[in-house]
Amino acid sequence: MASVNKFQKVLVLALDWILYSVGATDNCHVTVTQPRFQEAEHSAHTANLTCAFSAHGCSPSQPRVLWFRFFTNRHEDLCTPECTNRQKFQVYASSENNYWLQIKNLTVNDSALYFCGIAFADSGSPHSKQTGDGTVLTKRERHKTEEFNSMIIISTLLLLYSITVFTILAVHKLKRKLLNRSGNEGQRTENCKIRSGRIIFRAIAQELQKQRFAEHCHQPVSFIYIAKIDTYIIFCIFIYNT
Repeated sequence: MASVNKFQKVLVLALDWILYSVGATDNCHVTVTQPRFQEAEHSAHTANLTCAFSAHGCSPSQPRVLWFRFFTNRHEDLCTPECTNRQKFQVYASSENNYWLQIKNLTVNDSALYFCGIAFADSGSPHSKQTGDGTVLTKRERHKTEEFNSMIIISTLLLLYSITVFTILAVHKLKRKLLNRSGNEGQRTENCKIRSGRIIFRAIAQELQKQRFAEHCHQPVSFIYIAKIDTYIIFCIFIYNT
């Protein structure tokens, strides 16, 4: 608080110096009112600082509106009354006794103590040039929990994407294995059919050899052979009489 009062005294002295050669002593008395604190969200790009004043015994002319800001170890003249950086700072009048400073492209570096000064240039009264108590402007930084939540969301999306890709690849690989296994089983079935047919025809050939041997020895031979190949039935009857 002591440093703030010191700043106010310095500002009043500066205003006295600026307006030293203007007017004679009169009863003009000015009171300036500013909000003590103002906070801006981290997503805000502009800030509007209000300044209201009342004047008693002063001329009807418009006063000069001055803006300054103080940091920890330095101060900066913003508008005295012309703004030094019009791209960033502008002063507007909302009514006859109300003004506001607009700060554009707001960053955390704009967090400071802002003073509004009102000065009637045609008055020589020491009370015709006054400043408010100052507004402490604070812009919030992006909260770490918000960054953490964003990281969680991104990580979850990446995980879901990875699981989806892995599932697609696994299904495709399993499908190929099943197709290969089905082909192999079909081939084995075909081979079994061929082997069964060979066995049956080998048995028939053996019986034919027995027939020939029986004919050579003039012995009666009779036999019945039934074989099943897959869904076909082979029914063979051999009867020989002498």
